[in-house]
Amino acid sequence: MKLCYNQATTLENSNLVKDLELCEKYGYDYIEIRTEDKLPEYLETYTLEDLKNYFETHHIKPLALNALIYFNNRDEQGHQVIVAEFKDMLEKGKVIGVEYIVAVPYFTQEKILKEDIKKSAVEVLTELSDLAEPYGIKIALEFCGHPQCTINTFGQAYDIVETVNRENVGLVLDAFHFHAMGSHKEDLLNADVSKIFILHMDDVEDFPVGFLTDEDRVWPGKGVIDLDFILSTLKEKGYSGVASVELFRPEYYQLDAEEVIKTAKETTVDVVSKYFEFE
Repeated sequence: MKLCYNQATTLENSNLVKDLELCEKYGYDYIEIRTEDKLPEYLETYTLEDLKNYFETHHIKPLALNALIYFNNRDEQGHQVIVAEFKDMLEKGKVIGVEYIVAVPYFTQEKILKEDIKKSAVEVLTELSDLAEPYGIKIALEFCGHPQCTINTFGQAYDIVETVNRENVGLVLDAFHFHAMGSHKEDLLNADVSKIFILHMDDVEDFPVGFLTDEDRVWPGKGVIDLDFILSTLKEKGYSGVASVELFRPEYYQLDAEEVIKTAKETTVDVVSKYFEFE
């Protein structure tokens, strides 16, 4: 197992330069780079070549650009914006050597039939798959466990990825999102683990299904998510991806970034190492 760091964990108390230095210091293997804020901030001072050179001369490597936001069920203008953004991400990702682009579904208060959500998601992901293929970059669909998210359970997301049926389209399995909308354990037990590209590690306070928000996340092993089930199932099925710690805890943003990155590693390794050996 390889260990990855998602920049959301120090969203308000760090930047890409500091995150890289601290992740290198504490032995992380990969980083997920936030494209909404942290990468643009970095590029105000540095270049993509600077970032590429950093990765070439250090242990830590770029796992993913996170994320292409609200990719499905857009009007034509919105769709063209998504395609243009994705093409830009492919170009940036090629320079620095990312393996994945994470795609986040549309959030809305509007009621959209599941068949219409699936139709749109399959069409867009197939189009993006064609665009990504020459770059050798894969797309990781991240269902989000919120009532307003159009794709909010593992089973729904897995069905979409199965229908797309492309080797470069798979899933992010985020423990919080799996728990937050009550994804069915049977869906994970029946899944082809090769379609799970990234595992997001986190935990959460004990609020009812449908009421949880990202800010309720806590250190792995310090909440109520059945991480043992998720990890043991992935182990049994031969999961060979990474474990990427991703938290959005406001009180953690008040801590020193080094303390957060150190604790994030310790708690993640403590939980995951019950089932996987870290290389």
